[in-house]
Amino acid sequence: MKSSLKNFWQRLNLPSQNEIKASINSFSKRDYFIFVGAILTLTISLFAIIYKIDNKYSIKIPAYGGILREGVIGTPRFINPLLAVSDSDKDMATIIYSGLMKKDIYGTLIPDLASSYEISKDETTYTFILRDNIYFHDNNPVTADDILFVIQSAKDSLIKSPRQINWQGINVEKVDEKTIKFILKQPYASFLENTTLGILPAHLWKKVPPNQWSLSELNINPIGSGPYKVASIEKNSGIPTSYKLISFSKYSGGRPYIKNMYFNFYDNENDLISAFKNNDVDNINSISPNNAQELEKAGFKTVHVVLPRIFGVFFNSSQAPIFTDKAIIKAFEKTINKKAIIDEVLFGYGRAINSPLPPNMIEYASISSEDSDLSTTSADEAIAILEKSGWKLGENGIRQKEKLTVISQKTGKKTTAQTTKENTELSFSLSTSDIPELKQVAEMIKQDLEKIGAQVDLKIFENGNLNQNVIRPRQYEALFFGQVINKESDLFAFWHSSQRNDPGLNIAMYANPKVDKSLEALLTSINLQDRAKKYLDFQTEIEKDSPSIFIHSPEFTYVLRKNIKGLIINDLRNPQDRFANISNWYIKSDSIWKIFTKN
Repeated sequence: MKSSLKNFWQRLNLPSQNEIKASINSFSKRDYFIFVGAILTLTISLFAIIYKIDNKYSIKIPAYGGILREGVIGTPRFINPLLAVSDSDKDMATIIYSGLMKKDIYGTLIPDLASSYEISKDETTYTFILRDNIYFHDNNPVTADDILFVIQSAKDSLIKSPRQINWQGINVEKVDEKTIKFILKQPYASFLENTTLGILPAHLWKKVPPNQWSLSELNINPIGSGPYKVASIEKNSGIPTSYKLISFSKYSGGRPYIKNMYFNFYDNENDLISAFKNNDVDNINSISPNNAQELEKAGFKTVHVVLPRIFGVFFNSSQAPIFTDKAIIKAFEKTINKKAIIDEVLFGYGRAINSPLPPNMIEYASISSEDSDLSTTSADEAIAILEKSGWKLGENGIRQKEKLTVISQKTGKKTTAQTTKENTELSFSLSTSDIPELKQVAEMIKQDLEKIGAQVDLKIFENGNLNQNVIRPRQYEALFFGQVINKESDLFAFWHSSQRNDPGLNIAMYANPKVDKSLEALLTSINLQDRAKKYLDFQTEIEKDSPSIFIHSPEFTYVLRKNIKGLIINDLRNPQDRFANISNWYIKSDSIWKIFTKN
């Protein structure tokens, strides 16, 4: 072999190694430096060419590995889709469990444990086919029996699941090991949303008596079929302080790229912020706008998405008859400075609104309020509206309106009418929670309204007291409060006339037969065009009747330390939706030439 290489080298007629050394030794000092420089230039040029070729023909792809640490306020107690209440419960349940369906980054429902589903023509029967090779974290297969067990458990009154109401009147049948059927009494537009419910392993939970579910260790050491499974738990005096999760290779949506996730729990926002600044956690959320602004100014990456929350002033004309005069509402709408509220209270992390529909529900129709400039206010226009309606400024600086009252009197066979005059003042109380942001907004509203001659008595209540003793018995004249609107049933609860009294949530005490019909249709209609029209009808009637003044929708703020790739947040109905595509998040990456990638 050596002799053949030597002969090949000789046939090339190239100088020998000794000849090359002799030539180099014959160089002058100047020639030597020129030679070395030429060799270095050639080498650098060669590497530059290789680098350019690699850049041109290679791409970055996600690689498995990496660690992500999530900071959360509150300690989880029920990491269980049927019992989860707190955000810490729901955050962990979202990535430990999986359902028949899940949300993508746009909020669209797509199959998860299911491979496909069919809806009957009358829209009352949903049939799901499960994927092949789907497993729980303990390697037991997920079957139709597990789906059946979870739905039956959700409906069990002894378990007291907050999700029980979602499954009332819905029958579930096992067709075979991979097929499950749901039968509805009537079409229900949001039914598919119900099927995102995480599936529990029946072989473990059926051993727990229904009245003992809340005490089970499985709530703290959960086993699901989601993208991440529990590896270990750190506790302090028996209370979990941190969870280590590892990616689940058998997850139906594919093994997540990030290998390890840690959930660290903190008692309050100050502790959470300190942990983030001390590099103990990588991601945090649910922080106040001023802290979010401070971290953003410090250079940390933040993601902002408008939440489906509506904050506004809701008027109770049964307690304050002056609000039957719609001129008052129109004048108030003109003078409340929504932009100042967004800037000063929310530090820009919110959106001014004038609709009962959250901005992220507007995909159903072109019914958003963006055509009007919500940042424009005019005290002069507001005063003109009040003056035209008869509200004159009194000597005490409060507007008054003269009201004529006719009193009928009967003397013998003769009836006489006597007219009396009385003045009604533009004076009322505004109730709200003692949550700092709500108090501050309510104070700004009070100041704006007093500029046009209204007298506003601000009443601040502890949140529990506000709900129990003010809102439930409807003991308020005006209320600054928020609504969470995730689906049509929420709109029904807040605006249908049947919900005016406790336990209903119609805090504006609003009644309109047209709105009732629209809301009832939205509960059952699946056709998008029909639904768009009903949303438009609903909003039009609300705008016409002015039962409330809608102020703002806040933003969800997610603060990130690491440059997490693949993280996309377009639509959030709740904070847990930030994990919609967590399997596609990645920290590490590899380079590969394009010709080796799949088309």
